[in-house]
Amino acid sequence: MIKVLIVDDSSFMRQELTRIISSDPQIEVIGTAFDGVQALKKAEELKPDVITLDIEMPQMDGLTALKHIMISNPTPVVIISSITQRGAEQTLEAMRLGAIEIIAKPSGTISLDIKEQSEIIKAKIKAAANVDCAKFRQAPVIKPVTAKKPEFKLSEKAVCSHIIAIGVSTGGPNTLLNIIPKLPADLPACVLIVQHMPPVFTKSFADRLNNISNMFVTEASDGNYLRDGTVYVAPGGLHMTASKRNRIDISEKPGGTLHRPSVDVMMNSVADVFADNATGVILTGMGKDGAKALKKLHDKGAKTIGESKKTAVVYGMPREAYELGAVDYVLDNNLIYKKIIDLVNYKLGIKK
Repeated sequence: MIKVLIVDDSSFMRQELTRIISSDPQIEVIGTAFDGVQALKKAEELKPDVITLDIEMPQMDGLTALKHIMISNPTPVVIISSITQRGAEQTLEAMRLGAIEIIAKPSGTISLDIKEQSEIIKAKIKAAANVDCAKFRQAPVIKPVTAKKPEFKLSEKAVCSHIIAIGVSTGGPNTLLNIIPKLPADLPACVLIVQHMPPVFTKSFADRLNNISNMFVTEASDGNYLRDGTVYVAPGGLHMTASKRNRIDISEKPGGTLHRPSVDVMMNSVADVFADNATGVILTGMGKDGAKALKKLHDKGAKTIGESKKTAVVYGMPREAYELGAVDYVLDNNLIYKKIIDLVNYKLGIKK
């Protein structure tokens, strides 16, 4: 049984989350708390396997409570937050501090329709229970980049000399902090990222990455040209693909995928359009999204990288890709940026 502590200042939300979580025979709610102070006390007493945590609460908010939890009782934490710009920014800060997953409240702080998220809530709690907190330490605060980035319109025709396709899920935001900010501004390549994340959060995440990266990072929009020196983050709830027009297509189609955005959908398009002039990267995450498409990239001659079991918060997606024979290089996440740079330069015949 997975033991869960629910922390939310709304009695309605505590009741609904208890009902949803308890409906799964593998999960047991062992306690609830209405603020951060009570959460710390119950986390110490009950020793839960997973904590669900709201951000905005009286006395002690979720961010403060999370800091204490990760120091005194490191426990996998799933943030359940409202979908607002402020909520998105706070939630991303929570992930930097050590939370491992995001679940969006559909309609604000007190979501009467939270039951719509029932299956997602249970799945993410199960994934969280398998996380080794030793791998999920607080990410460092990275100073904003002061160098002025070139101004251009993403609707203007451009060139992408080489494409880097990255797929990531659980634990992804902190993992990407070890990769994207370390890529140089003059890298002759563009980057597509599919990070499993709800809408609104992807825009805030792209903005945060842009603030600390040498390359220009943006949430992708339909029709953007693929441009060297630019990183495109797939918008939550929509698929992102590369087109033969050297542009990005954003769409709800194809339907029927387990994830939207989907790593498989994005990487399949890269394999079709760029073939061997690409680098595929699969990082931490639950499940197998991206494994088959990475194999397709690999079989077309593209070089591929999989995150190692040593550093992957959840060694699901990288393992599936490795077992398919889709991975050329298995690397710890702090070494992946160097390999990306080397592979791009080698492919384009650039000597460094």
